[in-house]
Amino acid sequence: MAVSLLGLGGCATNKKSTDPIKTVYHVNNSDVAGLAMNNINNHLNADPGTKITVVTHGKGIDFLLDGAADKNGNPYNIKVEELMAKGVDFRVCNNTLVSRKIDPKTVMPGAKIVPSGVAELGKLQNAEGY
Repeated sequence: MAVSLLGLGGCATNKKSTDPIKTVYHVNNSDVAGLAMNNINNHLNADPGTKITVVTHGKGIDFLLDGAADKNGNPYNIKVEELMAKGVDFRVCNNTLVSRKIDPKTVMPGAKIVPSGVAELGKLQNAEGY
């Protein structure tokens, strides 16, 4: 499966019960981006206080590029902007941009470019409590 839901493991942390739950969604194939965003919306409807970050790399960045649309021609930016308005962060792998020769200016406004998607996943899980 090209979408991974991380952050639900049972590792011990110093998390207080008042801290928001943090969850990272990992997308490495834009073919499932619509499903991932539906899941994120459902997640937020069930638990609006959850802090969600979407980390993308490889073909998973494509839905965050200017003009991106699903196979039916529906633009992704509408769903992405709705989720951003709910506090969801989207992160795009710079290694992918460089290796695929994609201009960073084509990344949707509001999405953050990070040095490495997989390194970002590790950082979120190990240093930021996702």
